[in-house]
Parts: sequence; structure tokens; C-alpha cells
Amino acid sequence: MKITVTPDVFKLAQVFTISRGSRTEAKVLTVRIEKEGVTGWGECVPYARYNETMESVTAEIEGLPAEFTRDELQGLLPAGAARNAVDCALWDLEAKQAGKRVWELAGLEAPGAEITAYTLSLASPEEMQKQAAENADRPLLKIKLGTADDMPRLEAVRAGAPDAKIIIDANEGWSAEVYAELAPHLVRLGVELVEQPLPAGEDEALIGMERPVPVCADESCHDRESLPKLKGKYDVVNIKLDKTGGLTEALKLREAALAEGYQVMLGCMVGSSLAMAPATLVAQGAVVTDLDGPLLLAEDRDVPLQFDAAGVHPPSAELWG
Repeated sequence: MKITVTPDVFKLAQVFTISRGSRTEAKVLTVRIEKEGVTGWGECVPYARYNETMESVTAEIEGLPAEFTRDELQGLLPAGAARNAVDCALWDLEAKQAGKRVWELAGLEAPGAEITAYTLSLASPEEMQKQAAENADRPLLKIKLGTADDMPRLEAVRAGAPDAKIIIDANEGWSAEVYAELAPHLVRLGVELVEQPLPAGEDEALIGMERPVPVCADESCHDRESLPKLKGKYDVVNIKLDKTGGLTEALKLREAALAEGYQVMLGCMVGSSLAMAPATLVAQGAVVTDLDGPLLLAEDRDVPLQFDAAGVHPPSAELWG
């Protein structure tokens, strides 16, 4: 088994801003695993919020033993970006070796297209209203918020896209007081979900707090071990493969979360179609799918995912799986 790790950079179509900062490019790691003349690949996005860097994640992957199985990988690396890329590359490799699609190997039904959210970058109310108007025909808009002055932004987006469904991602940017102040207005403005309103370490404040619309755990939920800490705080969990450490754990987290009564959202970091491809399998039937990473890029993989009015489609075998 030969593993290679390659850093890749994809330019963004425009500056992308969240409450933690702005970026103009997506930096990813591409992992290729070659065995007996067959190569599988996967992608991850190291994330500073989780103390990951391109260098640290590369070192994790390069420190793996010469031979291991996908099941053994779960104990060799922790949940996170490094395990994600390797896990997804192994799924792709197994599918190619077997001459089957990944969903067949995983015992899943053939996937279909899922409507995906389209993310509006954090900006001034005027700029966000402009963004909303330009994308008003999209069925689901996701608004990046996370400041103490978000009400004018929310009002502006609704004015720009009066008919679109709206979800909010605060990226841990609100205090309990700010969320309590905004919450009564969410229903009026047609907001359907609020993602991670409070910092993960301070979300105990959500217990007993009125939740007029469903609240989704993102930074507070990584894998199945996260679930016991979410009770009484959240209604939905956001599954991202860069948090779960790959497709293997993502499928198990989805099953466990649904069994415990949570709804499921599928999210992503800003990456290419290769990163989104495995997530489309987990997104089947999710209450919210947010796999718009490729739509934010100015460039993508040679064989990208297909996006159209039906949503994001499962990958072709030429791309992954």
C-alpha cells in the first residue's frame, strides 16, 4: 500500500467571510492510496478551529503504518481531517477493486440528488441583501452571521430573497443574550434552522432556553462520542466528514443520531467536489443538506459534481466511489 499526500489550492469565486475571518482560496489535502495497481483518493480540509494545519494533518497521514484496513484506521487516527481523507480514499479504492459503487459496498440504496443550501458570506446588510437578491431563485439560502449586530443583516437577506428558505450559521459567534434577543424574530423572518449559535464550550446555556426554530450542533458535534453532551441543547446535528473522520464514522453517527431522536444535517468545509462526493451518500433524507463547497469555488476537480435544479447529484465513478 502506497500513500501520497498532496496539498492543493482552489481559488474562490469571491471572498468568503464567516465570524472567524475571511479567505480567498480553499487549501485542501489530496490523499491517494495505491495498491496492486489500483488507486483510490480522498480529500480533507485541515481546520484551524480544531487545531489542524496542512502540516500537522500531513504528518498524521504520513505516520500511518505500511499496511492497514479501513476498520483498523478507525483506531489508528482520531476523528478529524487526516482520517477523513484516508478513510474516503480507502472506500474509493475498495469500490474500484470490487467493480462496485461505494453505496453498494456500504449496503445503502442508490443515492439521488438532494437540494443543497447556498451560503451567503458575512458582510454588511447592504452587501448581504445584494447577495440574497442575486441568489433569490435558489430554494435554500444559508446566512453566515455571528456578531452582536446581526438583526439588520437578517432583515436585509429576507428583503433580498423574500421566497427562499433560510437557515442561519452563527459559527459560535453569539452570546446567550444575543441569541435570546434574536430568537423571537426568527419565525417572523422565516428562518428554518439556527446552526451553532453559542460557542461549543458555552452551550449549556441552551438548556431550558426557548428554541422557536430547531437548533443544530456543528462545532459541538464531531462523532458518536459527542451525542451524550447534546441532550437538551440541540434538535439537529451537523455531520461533516472532516469532523467525523470519514465516511465510515459519518454513517454510524447518522444512524446513532437518528436513533436518539435528532434530525440530521449534512455540512462541509470549503473544498472541492472530491470532498463533497462521499458526503452525498450520508445526505440522503437529511433535513438540511449543505454541500455547496464547489459552488463557492472559481475552479474545481476535472470531473466535478453536478449541481442543478434538483440539487447536488451523487458522484460519477470517474470522480469518486
